[in-house]
Amino acid sequence: MISRNDPCWCGSEKKWKKCHYPTPPPEEPPAARYLKKYGILLKTPEQIAGIREACHVTVTILDALCTAAKAGVTTLELDELSCKLHKAMNATPAPLGYGKPPYPKTICTSLNEVICHGIPDERPLQEGDIMNIDASCIVDGFFGDASRMVLIGDVSFEKKHVVDVSYECLQRAIAVCKPGVPIWRIGEAIEDYATEQGCSVVNQFVGHGVGIQFHEPPEIPHHYNKLAVLMAPGMTFTIEPMINIGVREGIIDPKDHWTCRTKDGKPSAQWEHTILITETGHEILTKS
Repeated sequence: MISRNDPCWCGSEKKWKKCHYPTPPPEEPPAARYLKKYGILLKTPEQIAGIREACHVTVTILDALCTAAKAGVTTLELDELSCKLHKAMNATPAPLGYGKPPYPKTICTSLNEVICHGIPDERPLQEGDIMNIDASCIVDGFFGDASRMVLIGDVSFEKKHVVDVSYECLQRAIAVCKPGVPIWRIGEAIEDYATEQGCSVVNQFVGHGVGIQFHEPPEIPHHYNKLAVLMAPGMTFTIEPMINIGVREGIIDPKDHWTCRTKDGKPSAQWEHTILITETGHEILTKS
């Protein structure tokens, strides 16, 4: 609260009491307030249009990759298909060269006990595998991000269970999204359901703002947390719960520094969407 002897909010360098008193400072627009306080970009309609197109391209590529994922196909072949699809759609794969060390492929393919960031290789997919394919595209400078689980043939009960629980966690998390809701509600919705189903929620990785950059504020924890930032129209972020059938802890491969596997070697699953907060609720930008 401004006091009478403070400098006036108008920038005149006079005291408030000698200038605009008793008129209070004008309220900052939400976009300026969120950027200053949280570093969060509330997107303009023009930016949202660009992000929506990037998400459309992302989903189109992801659809094709999931269709191609069959027993006998290697994840390296899926990455090669991804390269061709990105080129055909005038898109840039966001993961390629990202981070330290630079990520070496265009998509992530995380099989069975791999929680996330699995690197495509020459291992053929086998009956009974579950796999997360994570695609992220840049189109005209805007980013889209989504992932999906693929089941190869008949899979075990526990693999099917963790895939189903992860999917339902995502749906329940999306359902709470609307203006004025604190971000912690997302993690609550996820962990409540996962725990009820006998699964655990990975807390080493989070969802994130996306659209203008690959990763931007806010972080979106999938576990219980106290992040009280309120969702606001124009926010775009991912929700991507990583759910394990066993313990929540993961171990990052000491050789490639990317692949994260469950500590106990048990299956993990993840689904991801990019979400836009609208004036009245939310929109799933990466819906097929």
